[in-house]
Amino acid sequence: MLDLRQLRYFVIVAETEHVGRAAERLHISQSPLSRQIAQLEKNLGLTLFERSQQRIRLTSDGHVFLTEARALLRHADRLENLGRRLGRGEEGGLCIGYVAEAMHTGVLPTALRTLREERPGIHVALYDQETAEQFEGLRQRSLDIALVRTPPPEDDPDLDASALLRDPLLLALPADHPLADRAEPTPDELDGEPWIAVGDPREPGRRDTFVASCTSSGFTPDIRLDAADPLTALGLVASGLGLALIQRSMMRGATEGVVVRELPWYGGSVPLWAAWHRVDLRPVVASFRETVLTGHEASSAPDASARTPDSEA
Repeated sequence: MLDLRQLRYFVIVAETEHVGRAAERLHISQSPLSRQIAQLEKNLGLTLFERSQQRIRLTSDGHVFLTEARALLRHADRLENLGRRLGRGEEGGLCIGYVAEAMHTGVLPTALRTLREERPGIHVALYDQETAEQFEGLRQRSLDIALVRTPPPEDDPDLDASALLRDPLLLALPADHPLADRAEPTPDELDGEPWIAVGDPREPGRRDTFVASCTSSGFTPDIRLDAADPLTALGLVASGLGLALIQRSMMRGATEGVVVRELPWYGGSVPLWAAWHRVDLRPVVASFRETVLTGHEASSAPDASARTPDSEA
C-alpha cells in the first residue's frame, strides 16, 4: 500500500532535484528523507531517481510516476478537506430516497431549492425507490433521509418518521363519459363502472387498500386495468378505458380527454412521510431533515403531524 507521506517526500525531491534542499523544505534531516525515498523505490520495485555526486535526477519511469503521484496527492487533499467539512456539517453529500409523490407535491424540489441556497457546494444523490427499499437504505446508512408513503412501525428500534402531508384523491374520468357532466358523482353512480387501479406492484396490498376504501365509501370498483403510476393511469383514462382516482398534485395541468371531479364524500388520500435513522451521523442530515419538515407546512393538512397514517388509495 502506498504511503502518502513517502509520496509527498518523493514529489518534493523530484521538484528540487536535491535531497538537501528537499529536506530543508520538509523540515527534516537528509538521512531520514533518503531512507524514505529508498523505501518507496523498494516497495515499488522501481528506480525513480538517477543518482550522482552532484545531483539527483528523475528516471523516465520516475517522470511518469511523478505525474500520477501529484494527481493522487491532490485528490487526497480534496478528500481530507471534504472529510473535515463533512464533520462540521458545512458541505458534502446527501443521499435522499423518495417516491414519486415527493416530487409532484413539490416537497422534495422545495427542500432542494432551499438546500442549494443555504449550502451551494453540497452534492445530492437522489434515489427513486419504494418504501421498503428506502427503509433498508436508512438502516444500512446508504440513505440519509427517506420520503415514503407509509412510516416505519412506531416501535422500530432504528427509524423514526413524521407525516408531511396528505394528497387528496380526485376522480378522473374520460371527457365523453356520461358522468362527465355531473359536478359531483355519487357512490351509486360509480358502482360497477370500469376502473383503473393505480399503484406500484412492488408495494403489496395497495390494490386491496384501494378496493377497501371504495367499498367503505359505498361503491365497488370493477377493476379492468392496473397502472403502476398516476401518469399512466391518466393516459388510460384519456383513452376511455376506465375511471381512476388520482392525487390532486398530479392534476395541476389539464390533461386532454380527462375530466376531474372532487368527491367530498370520499376521504381517500395518499400520505407522504419523512423517515430517518434515529442516530444522526452528520449535522447536515439533521439540518436538511428540518428543512423538509418545515418546508411542507403550506400544503399540509392541519393534523399532518399525527403519527397515524391516513387512508390510502
